[in-house]
Amino acid sequence: MTAPDDDGRAAVRQAASVSLATGLYGVSFGALAVAAGLSLPQTVALSLLMFSGGSQFAFIGVVGAGGLPGAAIATAGLLGVRNGLYGPQVAPLLGVHGWRRVAAAQLTIDESTAVGTAHAGRRAARLGFWWTGIGVFVLWNTFTLVGALLGDALGDPRAYGLDAAAAAAFLGLVWPRVTGRNARHAQLVAAGAVVVALLATPFVPAGIPVLLAAIVAILTGLLTAAPPTRPVASAA
Repeated sequence: MTAPDDDGRAAVRQAASVSLATGLYGVSFGALAVAAGLSLPQTVALSLLMFSGGSQFAFIGVVGAGGLPGAAIATAGLLGVRNGLYGPQVAPLLGVHGWRRVAAAQLTIDESTAVGTAHAGRRAARLGFWWTGIGVFVLWNTFTLVGALLGDALGDPRAYGLDAAAAAAFLGLVWPRVTGRNARHAQLVAAGAVVVALLATPFVPAGIPVLLAAIVAILTGLLTAAPPTRPVASAA
């Protein structure tokens, strides 16, 4: 077993790498948001307040296509539901109250949840969550501003492959959970989620396949959960 300090350092290193990979992708959002017709203040406010990459891209996708504001908000809100599902996972790990609870809610995103729950020790889990959440928040908003300011000078921001960098960082988090001798169940769940996402991609809006894949994992967990043990009545 590794010492708590080693676990904590590993969590911080992981948080830093994920934050950098994800934060850089904010350049794409900033440039695409301005191209979709949002002003600089609107673009910056969207990253600061919504702070959910998938929801933000869905929002500007609808706006850029000429959709009504209500449709854009509804689409972004649907994708944001997944962040609410993370709450029951991270709340017991953090054990925060008051203003810290509000801050934790704002920072509960895919990346912070993944890094936090990837570590068994409570201290390491907390370090992973906070360092990732704060790191992504700072870098995402910084590079959103950079992308919005540079705009056309960047060309097509998708050509830089930053979306692949974010996906690669996430794969690095997931990989240890689907490898090894005791990961057969996790491998089957992952394979099922991938199949569902791939089948749904041609027919539903961007981001929905991710939600459908998550539903596969949730249903699998519910159907395979061990029933609670009943206490054995002692003889009188």
